[in-house]
Amino acid sequence: MIVIVIIGVIYALAVVQLKDAGKKKDKPSLANLKEYLYSLNKDSKSTQLLCLDDCSRCSIYQDGKKIKTIKSFFDSSIKVYNYDFLQGAIEKRMPVFFNKEGVQESVCFSFGIDKSKVSDQVIVVYKEKAYDYTNYFEKTKIFDSLDDAIEAKQRLAQEVIE
Repeated sequence: MIVIVIIGVIYALAVVQLKDAGKKKDKPSLANLKEYLYSLNKDSKSTQLLCLDDCSRCSIYQDGKKIKTIKSFFDSSIKVYNYDFLQGAIEKRMPVFFNKEGVQESVCFSFGIDKSKVSDQVIVVYKEKAYDYTNYFEKTKIFDSLDDAIEAKQRLAQEVIE
């Protein structure tokens, strides 16, 4: 009887853990955005998160086709930077988006993974945190500021040079 109770408790704990893991996968954040998009990119399609206007409307597209609408997890104060070793962080201009009716809309934020599974190489700054998506094979690194992210990049470059 005790063995059955123990197995039941272990089973219940495992089911709760699996449910929680599924929920986390369904809720993207800036900390897990790259991994979240990779999880959706199973068929080697380009996958992109696109947020329009004031970042209140966000959708995920695969090969240009909308597959999912998600609740925005940031606002229009988000900044996106490309990093260049010689020039430092350069703010990225967001592209223009044309909806199905051909109407031009302003893009607040865009982040994607191409068909070869290479993500946009950017640093995203939001609420005084910097999210570094520039490393190909590593998870997103989170820094306390854009300056901290740039310092880390410069240290890495110096290590490579030496």
